[in-house]
Amino acid sequence: MTMQPINNRVIVKPKKEEKTAGGIYLPESEEKSTEGTVVAIPQMDKCPVTIGDRVLYEAFAGTEITINGEKLLIIKVEDILIKMY
Repeated sequence: MTMQPINNRVIVKPKKEEKTAGGIYLPESEEKSTEGTVVAIPQMDKCPVTIGDRVLYEAFAGTEITINGEKLLIIKVEDILIKMY
């Protein structure tokens, strides 16, 4: 499915669970994730992120949606704090 957010929104796939050095998966904590990967961007002239960028965003930003069993967030571009390289 192809998605394209409108206005100044982006779609982000939140980071799920972490894996320790020993290979053990840590369950999601009670805290909401603030890290994710951009999966769709609007058609803006100067969008500061591109598809595939890893970003940190405001703690309780956006609207959570589920598409094909996958949890995604629709957030405002202004709620993105940093891009990670």
